[in-house]
Amino acid sequence: MHKQTIKEVLEKYKEFLHRDITVYGWVRAFRSNRFIALNDGSTINNLQIVVDFQNFDENIIRNITTASSLKIVGEVVESQGAGQNIEIIAKKIKVLGDNFTEDLHSTILQPKKHSLEKLREQAHLRFRTNLFGAIFRVRHAVSFAIHSFFNERAFFYMNTPIITGADAEGAGEMFGVTSFDLENIPRTEDARIDYAQDFFGRKTNLTVSGQLEGEAAAMGLGRVYTFGPTFRAENSNTTRHLAEFWMVEPEVAFNNLEDNIDLAEDFLKYVIQYVLDKCKDDVAFLDKRFAEEQKQKPERDRAKEGLIEKLENVVKKRFMRVSYTEAIEILLNSKENKKGKFAYPIENWGADLQSEHERYLVEKHFEAPVVLFNYPAEIKAFYMRMNEDHKTVAAMDVLFPGIGEIIGGSQREERLEVLKNKMQMMHVDPEELWWYMDTRKFGSVPHAGFGLGLERLVLFVTGMTNIRDVIPFPRTPKNAEF
Repeated sequence: MHKQTIKEVLEKYKEFLHRDITVYGWVRAFRSNRFIALNDGSTINNLQIVVDFQNFDENIIRNITTASSLKIVGEVVESQGAGQNIEIIAKKIKVLGDNFTEDLHSTILQPKKHSLEKLREQAHLRFRTNLFGAIFRVRHAVSFAIHSFFNERAFFYMNTPIITGADAEGAGEMFGVTSFDLENIPRTEDARIDYAQDFFGRKTNLTVSGQLEGEAAAMGLGRVYTFGPTFRAENSNTTRHLAEFWMVEPEVAFNNLEDNIDLAEDFLKYVIQYVLDKCKDDVAFLDKRFAEEQKQKPERDRAKEGLIEKLENVVKKRFMRVSYTEAIEILLNSKENKKGKFAYPIENWGADLQSEHERYLVEKHFEAPVVLFNYPAEIKAFYMRMNEDHKTVAAMDVLFPGIGEIIGGSQREERLEVLKNKMQMMHVDPEELWWYMDTRKFGSVPHAGFGLGLERLVLFVTGMTNIRDVIPFPRTPKNAEF
């Protein structure tokens, strides 16, 4: 039997007028023993239930409190009050889940404003708040739009390994995977860990990226993308880092760097437009919250645009395409750099750009999203294609206002000998990646791809400022609760 969601009832209310329907949800508020604000999570908007308490058992009325769950049968009528088109005159009320009022006072379910830190401590309950209901509905829309974008463009979705022996980034900041009893680890004669006795017979870790496997798939399927969990064992307690997060990584055979930039721009605009179209109520709520947050900041630190305006401008504006060399010149000559306002001063070509530099380029200099390309080879990964100048690689980063880098990618090095030399220079063991080398031996072609952290994009679209608030159960140093 089809159960209507509150979203469906509110949007299609004319179909339900003067009919008896059944709705389910949690009590957000109960005023004057007469008006219940009911929400089932399908929308940020509540459905008003009107109760004539004289027609109901006193015990039922007494058990209707904030956070209790109800089944209600009643007639849909035009609302007599402001703020809603319809309301339901309750005919039957069943309390499905009582509320243990004595425990309620220690939770975030109390009807008052709570800090984001407090909400994180009770992440299992924060889905029930207006803010986190909106965030996670938007996160769903972003995820759905990602799949839709690639499906419409004839990409194939790949599931790459979560447990792997490869380190795609060469960073070494990985979580090891083992079946060993950590109190009794087998050792070789020279006292090293004997990985030959481990479950996989070798040292393995949780993946930091599905890119290398994605490249292998693209060499046979042409256009592929991965969308899955990735892990970084960085001991970083910042608002921008997680130990476990979700990555989107397309890989396209026969694409060059320019094709890759075009794909990234189209992709971001598509997903943001989808959210603007499909999550109007949630985005309007987040826009209002964003405006209130800005009022609390010193005037010089306030965003120039509201959340919706910012999202619409990203969709409308063509991304500025700027070489790393040009960006360094801009930064070197900026007032911020000359007056020592950057925490990391730009001194010469070859500097690794920090978030403050990226945001300066986007928010102050160009006032538009920026794509930086052709970075120094020394600061980029081994798999990025060497340019003809032998100084730079065909890398690209997409920079967004308020957040800095949101996408990183490159044209890949398809030439076997050049790849071998780069691996040697960067101390990457070719024997560990023998299978990756094989993709350059048998019909290698130019190809390109990029990576997008889902949480970074959700952070941008929701206007939140801490990445821990856009993933249901954040994993960070010293924190694996829930």
